[in-house]
Amino acid sequence: MAGLRRHLPVETYVAGLVLVTWAALAVLSPYFWTSDNITNILRQVSIAAIVAFGELFTIILAGIDLSVGSVAGLTGIAFAMMLSGGMPIVAATLLALLLGFVIGAANALATDRLGIPPFIVTLAGLQAFRGLALLLSGGMTIAGIPDPVSEVANASVLRVPMLFIIMIVIGLGSHIMLRYTRLGRYMYAIGSNIESARRVGINVTVVTLAAYSLSSVFAATGGMLLVSRLSMGTPTAATGYELEAIAAVVVGGGSLFGGRGTILGCLIGALLFTTIGNGANLLGVDPFWEMVVEGVLIAVVVYIDNIQKRRRIGL
Repeated sequence: MAGLRRHLPVETYVAGLVLVTWAALAVLSPYFWTSDNITNILRQVSIAAIVAFGELFTIILAGIDLSVGSVAGLTGIAFAMMLSGGMPIVAATLLALLLGFVIGAANALATDRLGIPPFIVTLAGLQAFRGLALLLSGGMTIAGIPDPVSEVANASVLRVPMLFIIMIVIGLGSHIMLRYTRLGRYMYAIGSNIESARRVGINVTVVTLAAYSLSSVFAATGGMLLVSRLSMGTPTAATGYELEAIAAVVVGGGSLFGGRGTILGCLIGALLFTTIGNGANLLGVDPFWEMVVEGVLIAVVVYIDNIQKRRRIGL
């Protein structure tokens, strides 16, 4: 029994921390368990989790994508401009997703074919794509979003926010892909040992292309959903989402060294940070303290994970 406790996955501890945080906030604030606040939490965590799901694919490969926030901002602005210009919603959606795919493919090819570290490639993208969003919009918000688009973020099915339902569908599809398909197994294999993966015939270029393309497509999806929620395109939307996505993956049990991470863990990590932010607002806590707490949590979770790994290998 002691051994089982010792080897519980990190996401189990984080899930417990989420429950403890909920219980504490229920005592400290009479507004936490209100239906309006719970609905707000579900809407907030949905977009953050979708972006984190995409980030997970690159981290499983022992890579990283620092550009997801800027990609969300750029594709969101492009989506809003197309809609305000009268383009049909379906066409604008497909083009925004295509833009995300092209960006992700470019990141993958620069990493795999040119040998540029993913940190550098996507850090450049973080700056460049945000700049493009500001240039396209002239630094202004884009109005004229059709009502059907705005209604997506505010709609509910049986009192469950539509955003949360979309996130669950994307999450389930991603989980199935990672756990039950050859592509998912190849991602974990490459992240665990890229040279061994090459020796057994895995096409690293194709898998890398898929991971980074999915990351940017998911970021584009998040950008469009932000447009829906705000009912406008904002060039600074999703600023900082890259750090939130990486934090959700790491706190949820993913490893920056690759080969490990789950969709459920990402969701739990995103839910923890969303809950902390929500609780800070309800209690009137300085938002700077929220940043401190989140940073400490990341350090603690990584420390616990390292202890578990050392125990598993007998150090």
